[in-house]
Amino acid sequence: MSGSPAQKALWFIESHLSAPLALDDIAAVAGVSRFHLVRAFAAAMGVSVMRYVRLRRLSEAARALAGGAPDILTLALEADYGSHEAFTRAFRDQFGVTPEMVRMKARLGGLNLLEPITMDSTPLANLAPPRIISIKPLLVAGVGDRFSHDNAAGIPALWQRFHQTVDAIPGRVGGDAYGVCCNGDDAGNFDYIAGVEVTDFSDLPRDFSKVRIPAATFAVFAHPEHVSTIRRTMSTIWNHWLPASGYKVADAPIFERYGARFDPETGNGGFEIWVPVIE
Repeated sequence: MSGSPAQKALWFIESHLSAPLALDDIAAVAGVSRFHLVRAFAAAMGVSVMRYVRLRRLSEAARALAGGAPDILTLALEADYGSHEAFTRAFRDQFGVTPEMVRMKARLGGLNLLEPITMDSTPLANLAPPRIISIKPLLVAGVGDRFSHDNAAGIPALWQRFHQTVDAIPGRVGGDAYGVCCNGDDAGNFDYIAGVEVTDFSDLPRDFSKVRIPAATFAVFAHPEHVSTIRRTMSTIWNHWLPASGYKVADAPIFERYGARFDPETGNGGFEIWVPVIE
């Protein structure tokens, strides 16, 4: 089947929404690893793959309830919840009302349903071929937090904190800044550290975050556009370049490198995206 990993996953999810759906099965259909799929799907859709599954199932259950579905337990089991109680809790957390209330009102007004996503499959036309570079271990220290692909809008605020505190980071090497994604899980959560290269961590104050990027080979992509367009570039890398490249993504941190030309005030100047790869 042609199409990007995210497109293949989307088709499989939508055509098996009422059947058991495991991340391994979706990744197998998409033709990539779990690690690759989690990132490719989120880069293309802006939501993690298993959260998309949950929200779509809850949305379809709400539609059935508004239509008068008599048996809530059957809907709960079809949505892959083990009990009426677990389904009700998830439904109320998502929509702010109980399943019984939706069935009683027989309408969907005010519910924030997730409709099936129709993906813009157009890859970035001007993505330049990457440089393939092997590096020694890299130590990065700065400010960090835990994010998900659903709340990554908080990353710009993290960079603001970084610029306010960067002068207090000891042992800085060079003038570049790094945005490091690491410790990702299958649910689409990840640590993001905005930092600088340092010589070691021994004098680092406790309130700073740190990450050691191991020696690895990276595909280094130039992103000359405004920083706000990074998602389309990332989607093109994960869903088009990597599947066609002959490389596999390595389970290691992915990072952006911001050089002297990048202007953090305006977001202009361009930067690089470093993706760890193995042949």
